Amino acid sequence: MALGLIAPGMFGFRKGMVRLERYAAESGWIEVITGSMFSGKSEELIRRLRRAQIARRKVQIFKPHIDARYSEAHIVSHSEMKMESASVRTASEILAAVEIDTEVVGIDEGQFFDQELVAVANRLADLGRRVIIAGLDMDYLGRPFEPMPLLLAIAEEVTKTHAICMCCGGTASYTQRLFESRERVVVGASGAYEARCRHCFDPHLASATPSGLPDGLADGAGAGQ
Repeated sequence: MALGLIAPGMFGFRKGMVRLERYAAESGWIEVITGSMFSGKSEELIRRLRRAQIARRKVQIFKPHIDARYSEAHIVSHSEMKMESASVRTASEILAAVEIDTEVVGIDEGQFFDQELVAVANRLADLGRRVIIAGLDMDYLGRPFEPMPLLLAIAEEVTKTHAICMCCGGTASYTQRLFESRERVVVGASGAYEARCRHCFDPHLASATPSGLPDGLADGAGAGQ
């Protein structure tokens, strides 16, 4: 049985939603794992979800449908760790799909969801669920990548992951786009993006490189984990 859809134009619930309050025996919370690409966000998400399964917690995992780089039915890290997941188009679909007895909800690539993800995460936590969300904190220009900043603000626990700068070997917090595109969201992995430190990061590099998308990239999506 699912938690139900958010009513159009508001963050309310269907009338039958009220009875689900009885299932929130303990307070839930929100955990956010964030950082640049290649920093191990998905890997950390998978680690926490696997530990929850070992503890015999019921876990459900979701990912945005636009991210099908490695699998349409799994969340997959760059180190090839993976877990089965459901692909959804909007945050409200997550709320509709979460079952009454689910205790832990994992969400990958949070930056690809609409702003409604903030309300959905809050509601799930209010209903006693442990919500774990992984996603990029900044886009290819080094700007905050919504809705992640708002999720960082409401989370009880925030983990900032770091990668290795591919230029100098230092600590990397930025995602460097290596091809020309003014689209904010273009799904890609190694060869299209790399991790950079603050000193080596160049937000204008994408407009100075040859035009055209590398093979395997799709318009309408963005830098991934």
